Amino acid sequence: MIGSLRGALAEKELATGAVRVEVGGVGYRVHVSAQTLAALPEAGEAVFLLCHTHVREDALQLFGFLARPELELFELLIGVSGIGPKLALTALSGLPVAELTRAIVGADLRRLQSIPGIGKKTAERIVLELKDRCAGLLSELPSGAAPAAPPTARQAGEVVTALVNLGYKRAQAEKAVARALEANASLASDLERLLREALTLIRDV
Repeated sequence: MIGSLRGALAEKELATGAVRVEVGGVGYRVHVSAQTLAALPEAGEAVFLLCHTHVREDALQLFGFLARPELELFELLIGVSGIGPKLALTALSGLPVAELTRAIVGADLRRLQSIPGIGKKTAERIVLELKDRCAGLLSELPSGAAPAAPPTARQAGEVVTALVNLGYKRAQAEKAVARALEANASLASDLERLLREALTLIRDV
């Protein structure tokens, strides 16, 4: 199993939430959360990702994380009945690790249900199974977030597509992006910051 990758970040796919990391001439496609995608450096720069290797009968997928707490929370989430890697990554995309962990420890069902694909029963199951186990994660979390990388952003519509792919409705995504741009027009030149801001706002639209 692949536990980590260190190499050059060859490509970032904003719409699909995946990146390609070149290691020794081999390109590895790795799925990442929107939070991690926004914090990655520019294509061509060095990157180190902790990895979870998910094996199915018909596929082998890699999921990458910049920080161990995000990896640990991902692995806790996929251990909950009914939550697969895709939904776990959506949860980590919808809320930063610290907020998601606090929501679980604090049994904040409303906040958990703001994540696409997580209904009341799933939220209750997450709290029941992970509340105590997540309490230990809080002490591991970094005090600050890594800065987002400045991309060559020209198509804000990619952010809408990325949000739709995470499970949000297109109307919600469009409103969140519009509000983010109204609040800070400079985000139009930084797709990853725009995605992060839209994720923050989309829960209120």
